[in-house]
Amino acid sequence: MRIPSSPLVPLLLTMLGLANTAAAAPPEEDRAAILAMQGEYAVTFRFEETVPLAAGYEARESKDSGAREVVILVEDSPSKIVLQHLLVAPNGHVTKHWRQDWAFEAPSRFEFVADQTWRVRNLTPEETAGKWTQCVFEVSDAPRYCGTGNWNHKYGNATWTSDRSWRPLPRREHTVRDDYNALNVENRHTITPFGWTHEQDNTKTVREDERTVRTLTREFGFNDYRRTTETDFGPAYRYWQATAPFWAEVRARWQAALDTGGLVIDTEVDGMPVIVGLFNLASKAENGDAVEASAIDRVFERHIEPLPPSNEATAAR
Repeated sequence: MRIPSSPLVPLLLTMLGLANTAAAAPPEEDRAAILAMQGEYAVTFRFEETVPLAAGYEARESKDSGAREVVILVEDSPSKIVLQHLLVAPNGHVTKHWRQDWAFEAPSRFEFVADQTWRVRNLTPEETAGKWTQCVFEVSDAPRYCGTGNWNHKYGNATWTSDRSWRPLPRREHTVRDDYNALNVENRHTITPFGWTHEQDNTKTVREDERTVRTLTREFGFNDYRRTTETDFGPAYRYWQATAPFWAEVRARWQAALDTGGLVIDTEVDGMPVIVGLFNLASKAENGDAVEASAIDRVFERHIEPLPPSNEATAAR
């Protein structure tokens, strides 16, 4: 049945029960761009403070570092792609790094709202139509931040740009600074002929609960992932083969905690007790030892709490 174009078409479709019968399929060029981030890379990380926003603030020295990193595909369905990053040191030691989950027209996302606290927020169709939500997770698979935006393919290189969202202090700073407690960030991922890049437009901010009380400085972050054949990533693939079932169990625990509406990590701000507890169990799995589900549960029972009905209790922590 062909229905002519008219302002009354949406109403007619609804009356006939034909509206919204199927979700829009994600563009294949979007999926190809996300999947292109798989691979083996020499990575450079650079963070430079650019614009002072507080009187008397003096910019800190820029931070430059590098790593060898492989990005492995964990899940690939039409509307969801999961990529896991693994670091390989020169001596072959493997460290599980961050994870990125991509969801097309996601119905919700988690958001950083206070110290060690994340809340799930429903997204409207207007916010997500045609867009991908990227959620980034800690080395322990704890939540960090999400952003929502379109992939742009107009100029020959696929680029995704997020909306602005909040995230906790990066691990590179929370052990050396206490003059701010949150970042307001816009992210950009671009697929290049050599690999891909991750740009960050960061504003270092002091927040009380969800209220901004002071901004210190802007910072530009540039992470450049360049494909390499000069590193043996065999240890990373072997590590993931041995530990992937364990980390799948861990991801399920985090998702169950978020499904309650949000969570609080009841540790010091760096979350190290959770990281150490889960990494110790991962080492057992890597060595071929069985890891009981109850051992994972104990880590979560000790350190992960549901989000209180209001943030007032959290703010008092």
